[in-house]
Amino acid sequence: MKIRMNNRCVMMLASMLMLCHLPVSQAYAKNYDNPDTLFVSRDGTGEFRNVAEAIEVCRAFMEYHKVIYVKKGVYKEKVIIPQWLTNIEICGEDRDQTIITWDDHANILLPSIGKGMGTFRTYTLKIQGSRITLKNITIENNAARLGQAVALHTEGDCLTFVNCRFLGNQDTIYTGNAKTRLYFKDCYIEGTTDFIFGPSTAWFENCDIFCKAESYITAASTPQDVPYGYIFNNCHITADKGVEKVYLGRPWRDYGYTLFMNCDLPRQIRPEGWHHWREAAKQTARYLEYNNRGEGSATDKRVAWSRQLSKKEAQKVTLENVFSINDQWNP
Repeated sequence: MKIRMNNRCVMMLASMLMLCHLPVSQAYAKNYDNPDTLFVSRDGTGEFRNVAEAIEVCRAFMEYHKVIYVKKGVYKEKVIIPQWLTNIEICGEDRDQTIITWDDHANILLPSIGKGMGTFRTYTLKIQGSRITLKNITIENNAARLGQAVALHTEGDCLTFVNCRFLGNQDTIYTGNAKTRLYFKDCYIEGTTDFIFGPSTAWFENCDIFCKAESYITAASTPQDVPYGYIFNNCHITADKGVEKVYLGRPWRDYGYTLFMNCDLPRQIRPEGWHHWREAAKQTARYLEYNNRGEGSATDKRVAWSRQLSKKEAQKVTLENVFSINDQWNP
C-alpha cells in the first residue's frame, strides 16, 4: 500500500522528527519562544496546568519580558526558577486565591542521606534566576510546626515582589545569597521564628508583617563588607492573639544589618527591641531604627548596642544607594 504525502505533510513530519531529537524543554520552547503571555490554570483552560510546566518552556537568558499568568487556584507543587532564566514575571489572577503551596519541613527524614532534609531543601519556590518578578500571588509552606519550613528561597539578583503573600511558620523567607538585591512592595509576610532571614540586601516597602508567635521577626546574616541588609520602610507590624513578646531581630551571623524606619510597631515589640543571639554579636550587629511610631517604638529601653539614625543619616538610605551594590538597579 502506497502512502502519498504532499509537501506540507513532508515538512510537518520533518519538523516533528527534529523535535524528537531535542530535549523536552527545548522542544516545547520552540513553540513558546515569543514575548507573549503563557497561561496556567488548574481547570485545564490554560496552556498549562502547573506553574513548573510553564517555566520549563521559557527560553534561557531571555532579553525580552515574558509573563506567566496564573489563574485562580491552588497549585500544589515545588517550583524552581533556574539560574538561566531571566526577565520572567509570574502574575496571579488574584493574590489571595492564586496559591502555590508545598509542605516540606526540615525534619522530614530523607533515607538517601539518613537524616532530616534540613532547612534549605524545604522551599516551596526557589528563585535562582535574576530579574524575576512576582505579582498578585501567594507562596505558602503549609507544613505543621515541626521544624524550619521555607516558603520562598531566593538566590538570584534583582528580584521584585509586588502585592504577594508569603505564608509559613519558622523561616518563611530565606534570602540566600550575599550581594543580591530584592524588593518587596505591598506584600504580606507571616511567620513564627526568624521568618525573614539570610545575607541578601532586601528592601520591604509598605509591607504587612504578621508575627504568629513570641519570637524573632528577622535573622539577618549580612556580610561585613555589604553596607545594607534588611530595610523595612513604611511597614506595618502586627501580632496574633496571645502573642505578647516579639523581637525585631537577632543576628544569624556577625554584622547582620536590619533597619526599621517609618514603621508601625505594636505594643508586642519588646522594649529592648533586639536580641544578640550570642554575646559577641553585640560588638558587630548593625541594628538601626528611625522615626517609627506605635506603642512598640519607644527607644528609651532599647539595647545599648542598637542605634537610632539621625535625620541626616536616614536621608541617605534610599533605593538608589541601597541597590547600588553591583550596578545601578531601580526596581
